[in-house]
Amino acid sequence: MIKAFIFDLDGVIVDTAKYHFIAWRRMANAVGFDFSEAENEQLKGVSRVDSLNLILDWGGVEKTEAEKQALATQKNEWYREYILKMDASEILEGVLPFLDAVEQRGLKLAVGSSSKNATTILEQIGLKDRFEVIIDGNKLTRSKPDPQVFQLGAEAMGLQPAECVVFEDAEKGVDAALAGGFYAVGVGGDNLSHAHHVVPNFKGLSPDTILQALPAQAIQ
Repeated sequence: MIKAFIFDLDGVIVDTAKYHFIAWRRMANAVGFDFSEAENEQLKGVSRVDSLNLILDWGGVEKTEAEKQALATQKNEWYREYILKMDASEILEGVLPFLDAVEQRGLKLAVGSSSKNATTILEQIGLKDRFEVIIDGNKLTRSKPDPQVFQLGAEAMGLQPAECVVFEDAEKGVDAALAGGFYAVGVGGDNLSHAHHVVPNFKGLSPDTILQALPAQAIQ
């Protein structure tokens, strides 16, 4: 029986992808090349280090490990400039009523994000205290599609994966949830059909709708 909902952050609760894109593009421009929004889509759910390596490959640029570390640090500083200006107005439509309904149903709430800035973002938008557990990139040794982020979230709540539903907007995130034995709900996107259920967004969505869409064993 489902006892908790675990949410990815970027693209699910807020849209910080735009800030990542601006910061990564600023970094790429600083070393002499550019990349597109389409290419940026490939960075969804990917760790900072892996994102940097992908971007440098696109630009045909080689850097030492020390130089890569400096670039990643600079990118994060730029990104933090942007997110520290965020507020509750950036919470995606429908998310707050959905969280209210989940709590009223007695289900636990958690965040599982590969972002090392997840807690900062939740503080900025006023949602940090809504979640019983927050697992962010600072607690991880493996990135998605490895299920570690969701496994740690379930463990922190004292639950098994089969008792949790994961909400993800990225293909790698859905892969991670499925690999860990979680129920997966894809949010938006047309590359998430392997999830147990897919919704366009949280507008008008209820937890009962989600639970009824899952395999029968999830609600027994």
